[in-house]
Amino acid sequence: QVQLVESGGGLVQAGGSLRLSCAASGRTASSDSRGWFRQAPGKEGGLVAGISWGGGKTLYADSVKGRFTISKDNAKNTVYLQMNSLKPEDTAVYYCAANPSWGSIRRIDEYDYWGQGTQVTVSS
Repeated sequence: QVQLVESGGGLVQAGGSLRLSCAASGRTASSDSRGWFRQAPGKEGGLVAGISWGGGKTLYADSVKGRFTISKDNAKNTVYLQMNSLKPEDTAVYYCAANPSWGSIRRIDEYDYWGQGTQVTVSS
């Protein structure tokens, strides 16, 4: 079992920044990659950013490239999502998830552990 706990969400004005954290515990060795997803009411959710735990490879959704940065701290078993130049359309619940393989990083059905989510609200 892997437990994921997100933190760092909140309310921010457009153009502002937030940093989300995802702390993992348990049998994390089975999870090669981590992803940040988001879901807003009435909108299609999806992968925002992903990172491979071993090699540090990253990928981003086109909508956040250049604004968001995913990173990790191996010693703390924590993944971060630095979000800059936030826009109202970034408003959503953000979820951290663990995937056993970098090769399936884009496949939501391949993620086997999920956090509880953290709300991000960007006001205009």
